[in-house]
Amino acid sequence: MNKILKEFKQFIARGNVIDLAVGVIVGAAFTAIVQSLVKNLINPFIGLFIGRIDLSNLVFKVGDATFKYGSFLNAVINFLIISFVVFLLVKAVNKFTRKEKEEKPEAPTEVDYLKEIRDLLKEKEA
Repeated sequence: MNKILKEFKQFIARGNVIDLAVGVIVGAAFTAIVQSLVKNLINPFIGLFIGRIDLSNLVFKVGDATFKYGSFLNAVINFLIISFVVFLLVKAVNKFTRKEKEEKPEAPTEVDYLKEIRDLLKEKEA
């Protein structure tokens, strides 16, 4: 049991797990923002065109079954907005990372150091 706890502690302490936890927390907060955006801004805008402001009330009935397709539309809108914003974030991070890699000069290799020593020795001999 002690070995399992030790392994679990090592697992939790790894950077990837902590990064994942932060991502999940930020993602949950971001989802709340997007849901508010959809409910309070986008749905009323769509409602101007279809005549209804609250899409979640859109339903149709077949017998005793009630299909809430308005709630489904809200979920689809949320998904599309979240996906688009995540796309933009990933694109920005990739652009920043690419610039950072381009600006960072390559570290000298052993061959570079040996060439420099060789050149210095030649200058000293001359």
